[in-house]
Amino acid sequence: MRTNTVLPLLLFFGLLVSTTDMNAQQATPNTQGLNPQQQSTVAISALTATGDLDRLKTQLSTGLDAGLTVNEIKEMLVHLYAYCGFPKSLNGLGTFMAVLDERKAKGIQDPPGKAFHSANNQSDKYERGRKVLETLSKTTQPKPAPGFGEFAPRIDAFLKEHLFADVFDSDVLTYQQRELVTISALAAMPGVVPQLQSHIKIGLNTGLMESQLADVAGLIETVISRTQANTLRTALAKPPVPVIESDMMVRIAEIEIVPAYLDDYKAILKEEAAKSVQLEPGVIAIFPMYEKEKPTQIRLIEVYASQAAYQAHIKSPHFQHYKTGTSKMVKSLTLIDMASLNPATMLDVFKKLK
Repeated sequence: MRTNTVLPLLLFFGLLVSTTDMNAQQATPNTQGLNPQQQSTVAISALTATGDLDRLKTQLSTGLDAGLTVNEIKEMLVHLYAYCGFPKSLNGLGTFMAVLDERKAKGIQDPPGKAFHSANNQSDKYERGRKVLETLSKTTQPKPAPGFGEFAPRIDAFLKEHLFADVFDSDVLTYQQRELVTISALAAMPGVVPQLQSHIKIGLNTGLMESQLADVAGLIETVISRTQANTLRTALAKPPVPVIESDMMVRIAEIEIVPAYLDDYKAILKEEAAKSVQLEPGVIAIFPMYEKEKPTQIRLIEVYASQAAYQAHIKSPHFQHYKTGTSKMVKSLTLIDMASLNPATMLDVFKKLK
C-alpha cells in the first residue's frame, strides 16, 4: 500500500469515533499522574511523530529501563503509522532495532513481553474492523460508512481493514495505551487540532484522567515545544503557558577570534550551538555568523526563554566544554543585551525557512 493512502485515516478517525463511554479494554481510572511507563510512551510517540530520531533513541532506552516491554514499544510504533505515516513509523522501528542491538551488545536482556494475538479470527478484515469501531464508538457503523465511505469506498476499506482490524485488534496494547500514544503524537504535530480534540474525549472514555493529559502537555513542552504543548492545553480548556516570558533574554555576542584558531573555534562553536538548542528547552536560538570581509569577526544571536534558562545554559556540560576549549582562541568578547521592538512578531521569526 502506498503511504499517501494511509495518512487520511487520521482525519476520518476523528470524524467517525463518537465520545460515548467505551467498555472494551477499559482501564481503571487513575487519579495519579503519569507513571514512568506512560511518561516514556508520551516521549516515544511524540518524537516518532516529529521524526526526531536522535532523541527518540534515548527515549526508547529510557522506556525499556522504565519497564516497557519490547513488544509494547514495537506495537506503539506500528500503531503510529495511521497517525504520522509509514515513513516515520518505519524510521522509529529502525531506530528501535538499533537500540535493542546496542543494549544486547552490553549484555542487557530486555523482556519481549506479550506477543501479538488477534482477539478475533474472522477472515473478513472489513467486518472485523467495523465491529472494533462499533466497540470504540458504541454506535452502529453502516457498511459502507455514510458520506466519505460512499464517495470513496477505498478509504473506508483502508480505515476498517488496516487501522481497526490489523492495528486495534491486537491485544498487545489496551485501548487506553493506544489513545495515550495517539494523543501524544497528535499533540506533537501542528495542523491536527480537530483530531486531537476527538482523541482527548476518547482517551478520557478509556480511563485517562484530565490531570494525566495535563501532564502529557508538560512532557510535550519538554520534548517538542511549548507551542505544541499549548495546543493540547487549549484543547483541554487549560490556560496556555506564555511562549515569551517577561524576562526573555535576547543578546548579540560580538567575538573576535585569534586567526590561527579560527577553524578550531568554529568547529567547537557549531557543536555547542547545536547541542544547546537540541538539548535545552530554554535555549530558543543560538545563531552563529561571521563577517564576510573579516571572517575572524564572529557574531551570535542568542535567545533564551528566561533568565533561569540562561543560567541553566551556562552550567551545561556543552557550554562548559565550549568555554574552556575556546578560552585561548578568543581575542575579545562583547555581549550586547537587546530588546524586541515588536515581541508579537517573534513567533514568526524564521517561520518561512521550514
